[in-house]
Amino acid sequence: MLKLGVNIDHVATLREARYCGWTHGEPDPVLAAQVCEAAGAHGITAHLREDRRHVQDRDVRRLRDVLKTRLNLEMANVAEIVEIALKIHPDIVCIVPERRMEITTEGGLDVVAGEKSIAETCQRMKDAGIEVSLFISPDEAQVEASARAGSQFIELHTGTYAEHFHDEPRRVLELQRLIASARLAHDLGLKVNAGHGLNCLNLTPLFHVPHLVELNIGHSLISRAVFAGMESAVKEMLGLMQGYCG
Repeated sequence: MLKLGVNIDHVATLREARYCGWTHGEPDPVLAAQVCEAAGAHGITAHLREDRRHVQDRDVRRLRDVLKTRLNLEMANVAEIVEIALKIHPDIVCIVPERRMEITTEGGLDVVAGEKSIAETCQRMKDAGIEVSLFISPDEAQVEASARAGSQFIELHTGTYAEHFHDEPRRVLELQRLIASARLAHDLGLKVNAGHGLNCLNLTPLFHVPHLVELNIGHSLISRAVFAGMESAVKEMLGLMQGYCG
């Protein structure tokens, strides 16, 4: 069964637009996470950025206390956030690239360039009983470096696929890259997640990608929830995902 991890960052984005700097505010991303769980989501993803533009430290602590499913903490490979992760102890961390001027995460982590440092963080997480996923572009060299670094998962960046979805030749090309990377990762003993830019329109063709464990979806679900409610948005996505055969 293909699992759904719901990214609640943009619930926090909406809160921070009005209540930035406050110790409370609405909408509450933790409450949103609980609604997603109740609707059938298999896990919750939250990105604690260095600039704290949306999710705050208190959100992650509360998520750890209340979630009954998996907590996936997205994070940059920087000392401050690594220490927070080791203290809060999520079920899994997903190491992502992070740039201050970006709107959202752009592209995959360069594991090849940062392999030594990433491997050290992977080992620290492993020693603490925390699984590690590396958010990478569908590239053979990055997959191989992820395996060498000691992660248990990769999360394939589907943003380029989603961006070019309406350009059929480019869509086919990006889909083939995802398929090849997933197969290589599986052969190297890595589990495969995917995410970024996925929605109800571009989801089904992604089912050609083998060995997928979990899709992490955020913005499209939050956008749909504005009109249909969070519970309905999650259940609609789960219904679409039932067609995945692996």
